[in-house]
Amino acid sequence: MAEADKKWLIYENTRSTTFRQTVTKYRRKYGRHPPPAFDDWYKFARKKNVHNIDDFEQIMDDLRPFWAIEPKVLRDLAANMWRDEKNGVAGIHIRDHKVVKESNRSWRSETLITLIEKIATYLPDMDIAMNRLDQPRVVVPWEDMQAHLKKEQDTRQLRPNVQNTFTIGMDGLLNLTAEGEPPHQEDPAWFAAHGTQYMDTAKLACPPESHARNNAISKTDAQASYKSRMGGVITNFNLSSDLCTVGPEIQDQHGFLFSGSSIIPTKRLVPIFGECKVNVNSDILFPANMYWKHDERYDYDEKHDKLAWEHKPDSMIWRGVTSGGAQNAHNWQKMHRQRLVRIVNSTIMGKEAVRILSEQPEKQGEYENFRHFNPAEFAANHTDVGFTETMSCVPDCAFYNDVFSMKPMAPFAEQFKKKFLVDVDGHSFSGRWHAFLESKSLGIKATIFREWHDSRLFAWRHFVPMDNLYDDVYTILTYFIGVGARPEDGAAGPTDDAYVPRHDAEGKRLANQGREWAKKVLRREDIEIYMLRLLLEYGRIIDDNRDRIGYDGDGSELDKYDGVAQTDKDQVAH
Repeated sequence: MAEADKKWLIYENTRSTTFRQTVTKYRRKYGRHPPPAFDDWYKFARKKNVHNIDDFEQIMDDLRPFWAIEPKVLRDLAANMWRDEKNGVAGIHIRDHKVVKESNRSWRSETLITLIEKIATYLPDMDIAMNRLDQPRVVVPWEDMQAHLKKEQDTRQLRPNVQNTFTIGMDGLLNLTAEGEPPHQEDPAWFAAHGTQYMDTAKLACPPESHARNNAISKTDAQASYKSRMGGVITNFNLSSDLCTVGPEIQDQHGFLFSGSSIIPTKRLVPIFGECKVNVNSDILFPANMYWKHDERYDYDEKHDKLAWEHKPDSMIWRGVTSGGAQNAHNWQKMHRQRLVRIVNSTIMGKEAVRILSEQPEKQGEYENFRHFNPAEFAANHTDVGFTETMSCVPDCAFYNDVFSMKPMAPFAEQFKKKFLVDVDGHSFSGRWHAFLESKSLGIKATIFREWHDSRLFAWRHFVPMDNLYDDVYTILTYFIGVGARPEDGAAGPTDDAYVPRHDAEGKRLANQGREWAKKVLRREDIEIYMLRLLLEYGRIIDDNRDRIGYDGDGSELDKYDGVAQTDKDQVAH
């Protein structure tokens, strides 16, 4: 936790406070001028009280390899990928600062349009290809990606006298008046991979020396890079979801990896926008529709969260359906949600032993591994986890009748009564995460998916990270709730019982920090700010004159807007 606090303080203390600083930092970091209308975006963001004007690294990472692809090729792909409905792509078409057409529509594209309409006045003409499916799409082989990234690096330059406007009238955009298909279309090269082992495809995007492609790297070595040997707690949340690191161990422990239900990938770098991806994907992330669309299943409402931390029971809750992958009577135990439900089931765990931390008898405040903790009683007293409904089964879900007893649905009003809210993946990301962070409870997160907000959230400061193997769940819960009794004074040597003192105050602090932070960086306004920046950067990437357009000023024209004093200007100049 102390290390997370240090990282967060650096994040806080290095934020740009003026347009001058923002522009300077952009050029220094990316080796290019900001895109056209960057000054308009800056004012838009400031008016909406953006917390960190610099933190849009995900956008830059997502779009960076596309500098290696000709703009006209990108425009052709974006304009036409929606045409074959079975490929699961929707098209959104912007002309004259308005969304004028939607192709192969879905609820996802309809929701995204309501967001784009808020910012369309700033945007050039463009076509947007959006993933209609739950699961991500683009897996570029590692060697090809390195070539793309090198080309991007080689094209960085700060040209003088660039134009702060987008190019008008480029060909290759969807012809809204022509009937039928164009004579030539770029082939996105989709291929169906439903129900297959995803790592067979994913590992191609990993470095040759990685665990996913190098059998000489052991599980122990791989785990040492992201989790502690003490209790198995996560020390690097980013690596804990890196399939090049963890993929071999969880490929038959996670539904998406073992038997994904809607996987239509491509190995070609194509510009498709998606709500989530795993680290090997090259989809372009945008804020998930569930965070934008008003839906009582996912929206936080304080009226449903009235209890203070002190009045909530020491219990972890989770409810959900059996989503995650294509299931049958022979493979269901390899699904991640099913593993979670089983690992905190007191009956199933009746004779099992798990590892937790235990305070050393002679060194108060120092811990050691305790490897024979029976969690059955603890689970019965402190967890409320179960399925509410079965789904995604082949040919049907009758085999679950003898496996799980269904629990009643628990709306947020019920879930927020508990102290600990665990969040795990479904078919893809979980749309509940923002609400959990906004709540007065403490979020516990395990995921393999990346989202737009990841760089804004600090594990062990705003939430508790959990391994996708879930083998640290009891370490986490016993740490905050406490278990056992401290050995009497004078006792020495190992004991037969674990003792973990209660860390309730730390749990409360993390919950409060996550809640306060979510109100600053995960607002609907933050989604608008992110989306506008994303589409301005994307608009330049697909522009034939992308090397000759951008904002090339020093930012001084907004000094008055920023309230910069003359002394501050002199400091910036020097």
